[in-house]
Formats: sequence, structure tokens, C-alpha cells
Amino acid sequence: MFGRLFIIFAVLPILEIMLLISVSDNIGGWNTFAVVIITAFFGAYFVRKEGASALRNVQTKIAQGQVPGKELSEGLLLLVAGVLLVTPGFITDIIGLLFTMPITRAPIAAYIVKSLVASGKVQGNFSFHQQGGFDHSQGEPRSPFGQRDSQNGDVFDAEYEDKTASEDDSESKNRLN
Repeated sequence: MFGRLFIIFAVLPILEIMLLISVSDNIGGWNTFAVVIITAFFGAYFVRKEGASALRNVQTKIAQGQVPGKELSEGLLLLVAGVLLVTPGFITDIIGLLFTMPITRAPIAAYIVKSLVASGKVQGNFSFHQQGGFDHSQGEPRSPFGQRDSQNGDVFDAEYEDKTASEDDSESKNRLN
């Protein structure tokens, strides 16, 4: 674990700086700066586009009552890709681009999930609280926010705010004036 962190935080920045200097010697400093800025803008655009698609896929899986494990892992890769693409450097841009493109992101996400499950650090099953959708135990649709049919005697979850304390505070403020 320490070796991986050392590579990420010590070796990778040094390699990035060396590559940036080499490229700037060949094409010029301002051109190198322009390339880094352009890749950051294009990367942010593609990550946003792919992220919206990944979010729709997660919502679709949840609405179908399925666990969106693959979609969540791809979403995590997109988050990492966004950070990598905005970070100045060519190596991080290449890795970020690989995480952004669907053709390479899916196998990378599958490999990461498979290796995490095989290492025993993550269990292979997931659980989540589904809001809305279909209640398979009752065989009927479920309302959002945990509401259920009151005929079954189930509890209705709600939030409330105590307004009496704020009224008492305003009355005491008026007395002071």
C-alpha cells in the first residue's frame, strides 16, 4: 500500500514535470500551457457528459429494483477521471481519458470491482434503501420517501420543525426593544 501511495504522490508528479519540461522544450512554453488548458476543458466536458449518462444508468437500475454496482464503480472512475483531467500534466490526462471513454472505462471498472471482491476488502453483495419503485414483498408499488399504504398499519416517515421555539424567541426580542 505504501509503495502505491509513494508512486502516486512522489514519482508521478516528478514524471509529469519532466514530461512538461520536455514538451515545452519541443513546442514552446505557451503552447504547452495551451495544450494543458485545452485538455482540462475538454476533459471536464466529457466527464460531465459521461457522468450524466452514468447517473441515468444508476437511476434506471434502482428504479428496476436492481443493485447498480457496475454503474457506481464506473461513476467513481468518472469522478477520478475528472480530477485527473483537471490536474496539469500529460500522464494524468491520458489516465483520465482512459477512465472517461466508455470503451475503456467498463473493463477497468470491472477489473477494479473483481480485484476488490477477490481481495476480501469489499463484499460481493450490496444493500441499499430504495425510495419508490416496487415492493416485492407486498407485490405492490411503493411510494417515494418511505410512504406506504396506511391500511397496512405502516409508519409514515416525515420531518417536522418546531415553530413554537422560534415564536417565543421573536416575542422576547420584541420585549427587549
